[in-house]
Amino acid sequence: MFKKLSSSEARARRRALAALLCAGLGGMGGAVWAAAPGVQSLRVERSDDEVLLYAELSFELAASVQDALLKGIPVHFVAEARVLRERWYWFDQELAQAARYTRVAYQPLTRHWRLNTSSEPINDAELGLGLSQQYDSLAEVMAAVQRIAGWKIASAEQLAGGGAQLLQFQFRLDASQLPRTFQLGGLRQSDWHLALERRQPLELERSP
Repeated sequence: MFKKLSSSEARARRRALAALLCAGLGGMGGAVWAAAPGVQSLRVERSDDEVLLYAELSFELAASVQDALLKGIPVHFVAEARVLRERWYWFDQELAQAARYTRVAYQPLTRHWRLNTSSEPINDAELGLGLSQQYDSLAEVMAAVQRIAGWKIASAEQLAGGGAQLLQFQFRLDASQLPRTFQLGGLRQSDWHLALERRQPLELERSP
């Protein structure tokens, strides 16, 4: 036999169930948002005669990518920025283009993570030519990878001339830099595909 609830008890039970449902959906939504890759913020500043880009990225490395890093296999990323002048009568005119290369590697002997950054593609023979930094954890080094600050993408002179201008930004994982034997035998394509893009009108902020 089921006990018949009073109207006040029924309302209280409905409110409790609704609260539980909202909490569950809210938690799910938060998890989806945290995992969704993308360019969270993108802006450019003019500092004297330089045009500097700032970006905040959001993405998570697949388990197989993290496993490769822990085995000592470096992972490379490439950021590319282009500034275009819109032309209604023809293709957009490219005013400036820049690339930024980063390499993440784990050092088992010291248990540190190394991050190399350069304006040129990075190979083992030229690791000392760019900026090199050390981190204590994968989370710390990836936070640095996902934060781009003060990257020079053009000179002010290159963007002179007026007209509507566009900023194109792309960030990707460069699987072509992996060892050839790993590409042939241990590469799961979907895990290693990472490409973030944004295109927006160029609005130059004046640096303080």
